[in-house]
Amino acid sequence: MTGLRLAEKVAVITGGASGIGLATARRFLDEGAKVLIGDYNEASIDTALQALAAGDDVAALRVDVAQESDVARLMQTAVDRWGRLDIAFNNAGITGALGPIMEIEADHWDASFAVMARGVFLGTKHAARIMAPQGGGAIVNTASIAGLAGGVIPTVYSATKAAVVSLTRNAANELAQYRIRVNAVCPGIIFTPLMHSGREDEALATARQVQPWPDAGTPEHVASAVLYLASDEAAFVTGEAHVVDGGYLANGLLRVHPLPGGKANPDYAGMHYGLTGQPREIRRLPRSTEAAQ
Repeated sequence: MTGLRLAEKVAVITGGASGIGLATARRFLDEGAKVLIGDYNEASIDTALQALAAGDDVAALRVDVAQESDVARLMQTAVDRWGRLDIAFNNAGITGALGPIMEIEADHWDASFAVMARGVFLGTKHAARIMAPQGGGAIVNTASIAGLAGGVIPTVYSATKAAVVSLTRNAANELAQYRIRVNAVCPGIIFTPLMHSGREDEALATARQVQPWPDAGTPEHVASAVLYLASDEAAFVTGEAHVVDGGYLANGLLRVHPLPGGKANPDYAGMHYGLTGQPREIRRLPRSTEAAQ
């Protein structure tokens, strides 16, 4: 195990059965960690465990990160299985509520925040409760460039990610006394199944319009950043929102990312539950909505 960046470390990853979470689980395992995946979608969990093929070094639980008992059980399971918890990657997310702000349902707003903001809070809380008496640890939260600037992506998603950035910075200040580092990773346009929905060529064309870097962002790019933030190489890094966006923000936000329901598309509203397996609730808006904008 000598030379591995996470040798003998124990990590929990929420939303770890697909996309960025799965890529990070693979990197962590390759660097010597033991990994417990928490995910809502049981079918994705089974597929992920088969793909990782890491034997006793990986395990998984079905969890709803909006439920405190589920998150507490997930963190404690890592301790019960491997004796400690060194890293928590609070990554679970959904697309969330879509549409112009005058059309967003309050229930959809609440459901979006329950997963993407409350879920990160609960992960941070229960990881810290374990890490503090151990003498420290590393927490990484998935935010987004959408949480750093307006006009990037639908309103509710952006608001949840801004909340994650703020939570991360405040938690970093509070938990430093326990030697717990807390950072956020802020992806740009990343090619995950949730992002491109099978239309990879179209998504790549969009990416090239708004980011200077010519290549598509991949889950592996983000996983490399998470690995750094979780490792001892980042021992003096805390409270940071680490951007991984191919230069999108450096481009000055000259164009917006035209996701349905975002600033570039006022024609739809509803709720998208990402890769959880739950059905979408999307409705087309009457054209008269445009006159109110």
